[in-house]
Amino acid sequence: MSRPLLEVRDLVTTFPIDGGRAAVVDGVSLEIAAGEVLALVGESGCGKSVTALSILRLVPKPGRVESGSVRLGDRDVTALPVTEMRAVRGAEAAMIFQEPMTSLNPVQRVGPQVVEAIRLHERVDANEARRRTIEIFGHVGIPDAEGRFDSYPHQLSGGLKQRVMIAMALSMRPKLLIADEPTTALDVTIQAQILDLLRKIRDRDGTAILLITHDLGVVNELADRIAVMYAGQLVEEGTREDLLGRPRHPYTQGLLASVPSRARPGQPLAEIAGVVPSPGEWPKGCRFAERCWRVLERCHEIAPGPTEISDTQRAYCHAVAEEQGSA
Repeated sequence: MSRPLLEVRDLVTTFPIDGGRAAVVDGVSLEIAAGEVLALVGESGCGKSVTALSILRLVPKPGRVESGSVRLGDRDVTALPVTEMRAVRGAEAAMIFQEPMTSLNPVQRVGPQVVEAIRLHERVDANEARRRTIEIFGHVGIPDAEGRFDSYPHQLSGGLKQRVMIAMALSMRPKLLIADEPTTALDVTIQAQILDLLRKIRDRDGTAILLITHDLGVVNELADRIAVMYAGQLVEEGTREDLLGRPRHPYTQGLLASVPSRARPGQPLAEIAGVVPSPGEWPKGCRFAERCWRVLERCHEIAPGPTEISDTQRAYCHAVAEEQGSA
């Protein structure tokens, strides 16, 4: 079996709190094959975006990656010097950030921003970089690509700004694309267009995609596999069919039950009682125990290990482990 394109092992990322440091990402392991889409899902505050930033070593200070490894291809990028890591970003791995309006320079035309990204990684002249930028604009579905080259961000719709961000991320044909909530604040029609574009990128170039989202409709449209995150840790992993059709962890079940399309007519939406605990206040044992309707006595004392449900699905849950043991 070939090695995955991306391998994250036991990743721990911390931020300072009163009296020490809190692990916002706490022992996360995941992998993505070339041409595969892995969706990382969970409520806000679970550590999804910090996981993505950790992979690219973009965690804002005073946060830092404390331990673990991130392998991209045959290299451990956590061990690379800063100058080499800068070369990796964009050329081998790129990220589409959540808010294109705040990610684009508002006082610079969008075309030159992509030209700058290309020339940062390749020795090409301005004319060649401009030609490539216009070509990429066409590939990502920006109409009148040459005319839009000289537009300012405020002159573009939300969907077009997001396409510019995707064009910038794809300008060096990276092997790994991290998309952090790529359809947030876009209307349904534009969301569908962006998802179709990401699908085409995956199919055409064999690009691996880490899709970070809380929208399970987006997951159903694009993901091959799903990893569910809660309070800095993974709680369940599996194929899209596994987790959307046969979820086993109570948290995954709760997320799915809260999707409006699954509600019965005339019935209120299901909700998970309580909130995600704050970093630095992680409870002992299972971090979901205080919100769980299947909680066992040991859940409050012992952190659950992985329970293999099938060759493709695992859950970190004492109740699931008990069920599997009696199956």
